[in-house]
Amino acid sequence: MTDLSARAGGTPSDSPEDLRASAAAALLASNRRRRRIRRWIAIGTLPLTLAALLFVGKILSMYAFAHQSITAYVADDYAGSEASARGQEFLNWFEPFKAPFNVGTALAGAEKLPDARAKLEESLDLATGLEVCTVRINLALVLERMGDAARAEGDGEGAAEFYGEALTITTEMPEECNSDEAQEQSSDPDRDMQQSREDLEDRLKQKQQNEQPPPEEEQEQEPQPSDEKLEELEDKLEQGTQERDQQQGDDGGGSGTDKPW
Repeated sequence: MTDLSARAGGTPSDSPEDLRASAAAALLASNRRRRRIRRWIAIGTLPLTLAALLFVGKILSMYAFAHQSITAYVADDYAGSEASARGQEFLNWFEPFKAPFNVGTALAGAEKLPDARAKLEESLDLATGLEVCTVRINLALVLERMGDAARAEGDGEGAAEFYGEALTITTEMPEECNSDEAQEQSSDPDRDMQQSREDLEDRLKQKQQNEQPPPEEEQEQEPQPSDEKLEELEDKLEQGTQERDQQQGDDGGGSGTDKPW
């Protein structure tokens, strides 16, 4: 008999080996497609992955640098504290006021007062909300010390100016800085912010008052004699001179000394 499949123009059935080969080829093709998809997904998500790693790394570095800066400051290693604080300035996205604040505080500890002032003023410009409270306190303290330095150099006028600037910084402090929440955010929780502010203001007022130039004392003006009084004095002087000349003539030109007029 003639094979019906052959008569119908069909192909004979594939052997088991052919079927296994076809299945393996299909599997390989599917795996290649999956690998391509995974590769493109990895390429597409690479920026997000890098951003996430950078985010985590920045947060960890911030805490590390902040801890090192505080530890060095407590140990009076102000140079080390400044170096660690400057490490916070790179990609300073989170709480941007803290990096210049920590640098300024370290500079103040090293008695680099003008540089400390510049950094703390930079921090104050970046601070928002209750962040300004602790920045204002430290800035006022730096200005007070600059006034003390000017006073030690004999510049009373310059000292009074620094004290006045520091007093302005404290008096313009928001009322919210007296709250418990502000105290919790203080850079020194052991320092009562409200009490520190009041003590600072009292000191500044006293120092500024001490450096103010004393009021000009009104000098008593001696009354100027009138024209009539001057003429009368001149007449007396002339009369006295004449009488003295007469006495000297009567005494025959004695050698006695004249009494002072």
